Amino acid sequence: MPLLSLEGLVVRYGEIEALHGVSLAIEAGEVVALLGANGAGKSTTLRTISGLLKPVAGDVLFEGRSIAALAPEAIVKLGISHVPEGRRLFPGLTARENIMLGASNRGRVAKAQLLRESDEMFDLFPDIRPFADALGWMLSGGQQQMVAVARGLMAKPRLLLLDEPSLGLAPVIVQKVFSIIGEIRRRGTTVLLVEQNARMALSMADRGYVLETGRLAVSGKPAELWSNDEVRAAYLGGRIEKAA
Repeated sequence: MPLLSLEGLVVRYGEIEALHGVSLAIEAGEVVALLGANGAGKSTTLRTISGLLKPVAGDVLFEGRSIAALAPEAIVKLGISHVPEGRRLFPGLTARENIMLGASNRGRVAKAQLLRESDEMFDLFPDIRPFADALGWMLSGGQQQMVAVARGLMAKPRLLLLDEPSLGLAPVIVQKVFSIIGEIRRRGTTVLLVEQNARMALSMADRGYVLETGRLAVSGKPAELWSNDEVRAAYLGGRIEKAA
């Protein structure tokens, strides 16, 4: 049984249909890349999985259980954590306080334990440790992204949804963020990754799905997607060099 499966998912924004019968599956322990151009439906897919949007048809199954009708808070408690595009930190809270807020789905947790766990996050993200007490608005874009991912991990998710983690970041910071995603995977967390940087996403993914205007266009192993010239030109960017 897949950890997560989407079955014929149809999602609308008013009269506009954003997803047209999307089906996919993610096995426990995988990193799966969800690729496509702007407006293809990638973020809509993540928002539907996390309960922020409700499908008008189809279903979202987590370990075989339908979660499509559940509230976002209930979905987080099941073990699905969503790191949205744009980081969305609380600017008046420190980096540590923003990270600790990620554990709010776990009920009453002693502050001492939250401090220990936030220290573990700083071990995973050493670049932001010196800024633990800096307010959110004072952090650079890369630092904010690391805090956002750390906050998502504080929920102790079994499935982490990452929406455009490299957006707007310098190449050296992108490398660091993807290195951390690899470490998250090694620690046993399943990852569904939405990413415009197809090369980076496929370099670490087990499989990839490509959306085109709300429909699943193609799927396969990274090598299969890169070896298909039509797929690369149409969906992944024809100028991108083949991943190693």
